[in-house]
Amino acid sequence: MFNEMSGSDGKLRDPYAGIAEWLESSGVDLLNRRSEEAEAIFRRIGITFAVYGEGGDPERLIPFDLIPRVFAAAEWRRLDRGIRQRARALNAFLYDVYHRGEILRAGIVPAHLVYRNSAFLPEMMGVKPPGRVYSHIVGIDIVRTGADDFQVLEDNCRTPSGVSYMLENREIMMRMFPELFDGGGVEPVDDYPDALRKTLEEVAPPACKGDPTCVVMTPGPLNSAYYEHSFLADLMGVELVEPQDLFVDDGLVWMRTTRGPQRVDVIYRRIDDDYIDPLSFRPDSLLGVPGLFDAYRAGGVTLCSAPGAGVADDKAIYTFVPDMIRFYLGEKPILDNVPTWRCAETDSCKYVLEHLDELVVKEVHGSGGYGMLIGPKATKEECEAYAKRILADPSDFIAQPTLDLSATPTISGGVVSPRHVDFRPYCLVGQEMRLVPGGLTRVALREGSLVVNSSQGGGVKDTWVLSE
Repeated sequence: MFNEMSGSDGKLRDPYAGIAEWLESSGVDLLNRRSEEAEAIFRRIGITFAVYGEGGDPERLIPFDLIPRVFAAAEWRRLDRGIRQRARALNAFLYDVYHRGEILRAGIVPAHLVYRNSAFLPEMMGVKPPGRVYSHIVGIDIVRTGADDFQVLEDNCRTPSGVSYMLENREIMMRMFPELFDGGGVEPVDDYPDALRKTLEEVAPPACKGDPTCVVMTPGPLNSAYYEHSFLADLMGVELVEPQDLFVDDGLVWMRTTRGPQRVDVIYRRIDDDYIDPLSFRPDSLLGVPGLFDAYRAGGVTLCSAPGAGVADDKAIYTFVPDMIRFYLGEKPILDNVPTWRCAETDSCKYVLEHLDELVVKEVHGSGGYGMLIGPKATKEECEAYAKRILADPSDFIAQPTLDLSATPTISGGVVSPRHVDFRPYCLVGQEMRLVPGGLTRVALREGSLVVNSSQGGGVKDTWVLSE
């Protein structure tokens, strides 16, 4: 395990010099008191997420750890270039598969992985979104296994969540420990809402005349990420709408207001593809706006991200992203993938079944840490049961080695100890590409755990990128 603060040799690493001094001067008692204060603030503000079907109170706080995770400026430069490169390749892939399919005809990506993918929408064939951008907010999940070893764990091209925690974590830290920021050595992240609004405005549809009207469309207060929807709408200064607030007339989208109907040009939608329009997709959907998809295809409105973008973040497609970078950009990948076995391939499936106790196995369409098998921590009975699932449908699973994720100092059980972390930056893609210096660090609060997802007991940290 690589400890990001002390390094492989046990010596304090330069990026954490200020943190080490702060920890020593503060003491654990003060940090524990401030942790309780932070929890009270989060609860008062209402920063919760919902978990249904597990009993108890579904509205939960994501635990916030006060000790920041730190990247040196040089580390961030590499990450920045790699994230932007990956976002460009993923959007190029989406345009290609919905048009000429050159990467499929070249035999680089198997066609059946695209055309039989549940996230692929035949209705999007030939549709050209403004600027050829399909995924406007790309969340890249990155893990670290050594001083210079960063790897991409998965891509999120639809509606990656968690950016509200990135912003609120920083706000809490600046409120509680303003002295840590006095020297100006930490890059700011608070311009993300402005950058997101600029990105939305840049992809306004051909029918837009004048300044674009943008909205955030939410399924409603019962959605697990509703706080984030309302939070981002408020910070961008745009309306938060539910589907019943919108209607389509003459190929354009309108918003019901107290002053009468108002044109809507760009919709940052936080609703899954299947539910956006009951006339085009699920007729039983009560969330959709009738006629919305036809208005989108005709250029009357822009949907961010585009319907069908999910075919690019499928865990089986993920294995081909380095090939996409070479094919579309003619570049060497800056960030490597984690080695991955696709169980759809006979030899790979055989290897996975023979080494289940060593691997992490995931459902191709899974998310949130559910449906995984962490072999080294599973019982013999659990491995045997999972093997039966794989044999029943091998194409539904991938496997990866059990990585020694890096760890950072974390307050746990009243003491400071290392806990495993991952990292999700948010790359905005419009006419320009924007990436704030930071992102969401998720931390596995249980000792030895590799699962950082909030739904599985993980927490979050502020992420610092040091200035040059």
